[in-house]
Amino acid sequence: MAKWRLATATLRRHLRSPSPSISAYGDPVGALSASHQRRSYTTALADDPRGKWLTLPPFSPTVDAAAVAKELSSDGDSAKGSTDGSSTALRWILRCRPDLPRSLVQKLFRLRQVRREMSLNCDGDELQRSQLKRVAAKESLNVGDRIYLPLSVDNAAPQQPPAKKEFHCNEEEGKFICSLVLYKDPAIIVLNKPHGMAVQGGTGIKTSIDELAAVCLKFDKPESPRLVHRLDRDCSGLLVLGRTQTAATVLHSIFREKTSGASAYGVKKNIKSLKRKYLALVIGCPRRQRGQISAPLRKVVVDDGKSDRITVNDNGELVSTQHAITEYRVIESSPLGYTWLELRPLTGRKHQLRVHCAEVLGTPILGDYKYGWQAHKSREPLVSSGKSTTKPSPSPFGLDLDGGDVSSKEPHLHLHSKQIELPNISQLLEKLEVSSDAGVSELDFLKFDAPLPSHMQLSFNLLKSRVETGDNC
Repeated sequence: MAKWRLATATLRRHLRSPSPSISAYGDPVGALSASHQRRSYTTALADDPRGKWLTLPPFSPTVDAAAVAKELSSDGDSAKGSTDGSSTALRWILRCRPDLPRSLVQKLFRLRQVRREMSLNCDGDELQRSQLKRVAAKESLNVGDRIYLPLSVDNAAPQQPPAKKEFHCNEEEGKFICSLVLYKDPAIIVLNKPHGMAVQGGTGIKTSIDELAAVCLKFDKPESPRLVHRLDRDCSGLLVLGRTQTAATVLHSIFREKTSGASAYGVKKNIKSLKRKYLALVIGCPRRQRGQISAPLRKVVVDDGKSDRITVNDNGELVSTQHAITEYRVIESSPLGYTWLELRPLTGRKHQLRVHCAEVLGTPILGDYKYGWQAHKSREPLVSSGKSTTKPSPSPFGLDLDGGDVSSKEPHLHLHSKQIELPNISQLLEKLEVSSDAGVSELDFLKFDAPLPSHMQLSFNLLKSRVETGDNC
């Protein structure tokens, strides 16, 4: 508990003190250009030698999000430290000015052109500035210390590429994106992602959640929401975004912490900070009604290096593998050859649920042509007597939101992120701003449940009606 209080106290100080904006993945964030960012770090002080220098923000300890996530994920007594209470002068410059090449910064230190201004405590808790003194690259900084660089570094810094053209969407598209929001508080946004919409941009992807969130989901925040985990493009359901840098960093570490704790013997039993449940309709039925799959995964390159796929590594080869663990439970089996499964991933590997269902259980997910193409070749779509013959209505962003159920020749992927339970990050950050004594046991947990997409709901209704009428053909 003492370590938790130390962590929360430092986090509280961090929340109250201005610091350069760095994303959960270490990249600069915000819409400011590099030149504007550089100008914001420069102070011109009249009749002061400091006016001849480029001034960086005062040093403040950063949050060790991984340690905070471990604290949240355990019983509160296993963290070995939750803050990065110190930093070298070199690291602080690179954090404040990511546009400066590391080689240039190291050259400034070799030429002894970097200065440090220490913060000295005086009577009445006031701070007095010290004289500027040379500082070494590996010299540790204290809270409030400032670093000064020669003004010439702006001329030596490489020119930044032109800013990426901002994405725009029309009123109808904006309303559609806002309609996906299931929950919003000062720290997080939870979406019910539709089938067919990519989470992140890439080759051949015109629109993605991260681009649309930056335009449509800022609401009252100056920052754009940040991704903290991902879903496959064809997977639907719950997607969590962080609304601030600190919230996103802690959330990203919580999602990563559960996976990093996995081994060949399972996962940490005391992990409680994140629970996820998926619903899937698979072809066939597992031999057992419930169980735990612990099968390591590896990536293999196919099609002459043009694509890759994930597969179970069961041949004992000395290749790079990742432990992947999934708990499953049969919800309902249909005599028509389909089964509804509840899947609980204890790790977060790429295509984990799809590969475990197809290669371990032998029951590929309906609509998964990458890992279950053989089962789909011999599959006969169910005939729906009540299927509508009306022309599908156009959907925003070209999404195919009509059809795709079990009666379709080419059904959509029937994998849905149904439930997520995680700590109330907004409550945590709010408590830390008031008191550093806030503990894990005092936090509430948020639980979200996403309604099924239309194609899975249609499949559920059709299978249920066929069983009730006794039509198993």
